[in-house]
Amino acid sequence: MVFTCAQPPYLNPVTPFSGIIQGGLQEGLEITVRGTVLPSSGTRFAVDFQTGRSDDDIAFHFNPRFEEGGSVVCNTKEKGRWGPEEKKTHLPFQRGSPFELSFLVLSSCFQVMLNGSLFVRYPHRVPFHRMDTLSVTGAVQLSSISFQKQTMIHRELSAPQQMSEMNPFYTCIPGGLYPSRRIIVSGTILPNAQWFHINLRSGSDIAFHLNPRFNQNSVVRNSLINGSWGHEEKYLCGPMPFIRGQSFTVRITCKAHRLRVAVNGVRKFDYNHRMKNFCAINVLDVAGHIRLTHVQL
Repeated sequence: MVFTCAQPPYLNPVTPFSGIIQGGLQEGLEITVRGTVLPSSGTRFAVDFQTGRSDDDIAFHFNPRFEEGGSVVCNTKEKGRWGPEEKKTHLPFQRGSPFELSFLVLSSCFQVMLNGSLFVRYPHRVPFHRMDTLSVTGAVQLSSISFQKQTMIHRELSAPQQMSEMNPFYTCIPGGLYPSRRIIVSGTILPNAQWFHINLRSGSDIAFHLNPRFNQNSVVRNSLINGSWGHEEKYLCGPMPFIRGQSFTVRITCKAHRLRVAVNGVRKFDYNHRMKNFCAINVLDVAGHIRLTHVQL
């Protein structure tokens, strides 16, 4: 999948919030809500995907509740009537703490990620494309609401059972990097793989080179600036996270002073920026002994 910007973000919106989703909900649209649970005001908050400003039709009602031991209730309202609740009794939100909620619209369900980890999948009960408004209410202070759109990509090797280098995959990073931007790359490592790389580029420079090497059992990080490679970094927190024959997901998050890299949901290392002009880092390339399945920008 390749992500492109869908619409400008809402920055520091005031709760209660109601905002238009340009083009309505579509498969592949990801809506990310960032904020902080208020420390003492109210016992609930809700994120709703609905039709217009009326709450008579809500395709997905996501409702953390702090009373009675805590729970998260998911539901759908159609023509003013609620359906049966789906309840998770585990409440991962804490009063006074920040959170990041990402809602990805899939063909069969809403997929909800909380702070980078899968939290719940909620099957569609009504056609989601009728929903064109996002509403956030309750005991939260919002910092941003952003939108990104996916387009599916499928890359199959001509002989996947044999070791073969995939043709390099290139895509533009619209607007370049900026703090809080995430890049996600998923794929499957070939059984006899020797290497693959994920590069963040600026012209002929490589701001970040991520290079798992299976013959060395290492993950090399480096930068190529003005034609010269810098110092290699190889330290890992824990064992080699990439395994031949298995799938992987790499999440790269841009921070103010570093890139933070997680593999399969586990933070593995940080990489201090060696190129300071973030917006000029505007190309992603992936190559090596893998089958690429998903790219998110």
